[in-house]
Amino acid sequence: MFKLWLDQGIAIAGIDVGESYGSPAGRKLYNSLHQTLVADHGLAPRACLLGRSRGGLMLYNWAAENPDKVACIAGIYPVCNLASWPGLARACGAYGLSAGELRKILGEHNPIDRLSPLAKAMIPVFHIHGDKDRVVPLEANSGTVAKRYAKLGGTMTLKIIRNQGHNMWTGWFQDQDLVNFVIAHATDRSK
Repeated sequence: MFKLWLDQGIAIAGIDVGESYGSPAGRKLYNSLHQTLVADHGLAPRACLLGRSRGGLMLYNWAAENPDKVACIAGIYPVCNLASWPGLARACGAYGLSAGELRKILGEHNPIDRLSPLAKAMIPVFHIHGDKDRVVPLEANSGTVAKRYAKLGGTMTLKIIRNQGHNMWTGWFQDQDLVNFVIAHATDRSK
């Protein structure tokens, strides 16, 4: 998929934020990355975000705070629910909180609860997710996003891949529908 995007003139960039689980500290690094890419390298101010697995936590939380900087969101079995994975006991340290403290303010940091700004900004979303995913269960993550996003008036495509789990199957990275979705939104000059 990266080759197809590069062939269309779409730049690809990322940053390692460690195991920050979508925390404010990690989001701050994404703010710096975006600023650098736009100001220093002349890239488009509205990015197409691709979150795979745990990357969904960071990208959705950053996007919820920066919808004006997002052209679209694509996901490959993305984590969208901290309670589902990694679980609050594991994620709380990245937030500088106990599991109980994080539970009390979960709605402020959990992607499935932060979709309203994205729907209001009409950010299109496309996920591919396997129906056999035991690590990042479909219903608790992409399934919940799809239901809640539709309720908020957002546009989302959820492509369910039969008999696939949380793995490195090549089909995840060669999905033509996902590739075309990103190309369409990355090359849309009307935004």
